[in-house]
Amino acid sequence: MKLGDKLKQIAAKLKAEFKFYQRLQKHPQTPKLAKAFLWLAVGYILMPFDLIPDFLPIIGQLDEFVVIPLLVYFALKLTPQEIILECKGDS
Repeated sequence: MKLGDKLKQIAAKLKAEFKFYQRLQKHPQTPKLAKAFLWLAVGYILMPFDLIPDFLPIIGQLDEFVVIPLLVYFALKLTPQEIILECKGDS
């Protein structure tokens, strides 16, 4: 598989995931705490500073790879499975 094809495939998966989280955020039955965790994940991505400064070796650069997935994980754990399936089914 060519690199360009692989990048297109990854981009398509990312786009689908973003649409899923957008639908989950807008769903009226998604718990408020789950919505808050999703907003915190978006805020952490867009935040101009980090909780762990980037000048600290290794952990400074990797904090986004830990904090954001944890926030999304907690949001999904708080959301009933039928809502998750409904939002994924709208693809």
